[in-house]
Amino acid sequence: MKAIMNSHFAWLLKREYWESRRGFLWAQVWTAGVLLVIGILGIATLEIFRSRLGVNISTHGSNLNDMLSNALGHNTELLVKALDASMMSFGVIAGIVMTFVVFFYFLGALYDDRRDRSILFWKSLPLSDTSTVISKVVAGLVMAPLIAVGVVLLGYLCDQVIHTVWFAAHGLNPFTLIWAHAEPFSVWLHLLAMVPLYAMWALPTAGWLLFWSALVRSKPFLWAVVVPILAGALNSWIALLGIPHISIEFFWKVVARSLLSVVPGGWVSVMKVGDSASTFADPPAVVRHFGSYAQMAHVFTTPELWIGAIAGIVLIAVAIWLRRWRSEA
Repeated sequence: MKAIMNSHFAWLLKREYWESRRGFLWAQVWTAGVLLVIGILGIATLEIFRSRLGVNISTHGSNLNDMLSNALGHNTELLVKALDASMMSFGVIAGIVMTFVVFFYFLGALYDDRRDRSILFWKSLPLSDTSTVISKVVAGLVMAPLIAVGVVLLGYLCDQVIHTVWFAAHGLNPFTLIWAHAEPFSVWLHLLAMVPLYAMWALPTAGWLLFWSALVRSKPFLWAVVVPILAGALNSWIALLGIPHISIEFFWKVVARSLLSVVPGGWVSVMKVGDSASTFADPPAVVRHFGSYAQMAHVFTTPELWIGAIAGIVLIAVAIWLRRWRSEA
């Protein structure tokens, strides 16, 4: 283990974390902190309305109203669903933040090294271009989501501490109402299980952005994002004129796969919908359905995942080759 931690690749990963920790870690921490503050303000507002204005608790009001009402009525089933929703809210927001962080991380990963000439220093070290680029891929596709999932758990635990104090203030036992239920933590385990699926599904975008980050001398966002979108719009316009063109649906699928694969949950489009329409009348049931281990395993059997992964690996290989001879922006 010590040899692994002291290996060149481990140090490259540490370097990526040190240089990107504001996005990988602190953006997530601050976002979770904002959610916690909003939760505290919501509880304070609810208590003020109840004590000063005499507003009764309604099971059809806000989530906080419902949560306290279910706790006072010892409605464990609905309370656990509320706890699940709390965990998912942290997960959804963390996923949104991670999407932007990972996207722009890959976009500037190789370009920034050339722009500030730091590539000359790194090339002077006994580090191969392959290991350097692969470390960036692992940092963006594995390290960043693992940090996000960890912050989700930390944020949820802090949220539960807040609710513990709140319920105790109403004379309720928070340990039987909150901490005795494992289901919310199973939601977190499902998020953790999504990390390898995310890493595989996001390979096309990682490869596409790294390719342009290694190739262009300036404005990688223009080449990687704006040009494909304009090309898609031009292709659609040509189709309207009846001129031979690339299939509009196929073209936009390629563009979406190239740019949006870093969005967590993008693989939902290839999952099995299910036979029972009644399952989807309950939003938590939808989350459980599409977040199940069986559904995630199914995605690994789809050609969409493997074709995209192969395309991403090819683009990453080209980015490695480009880095060997392009040393300045």
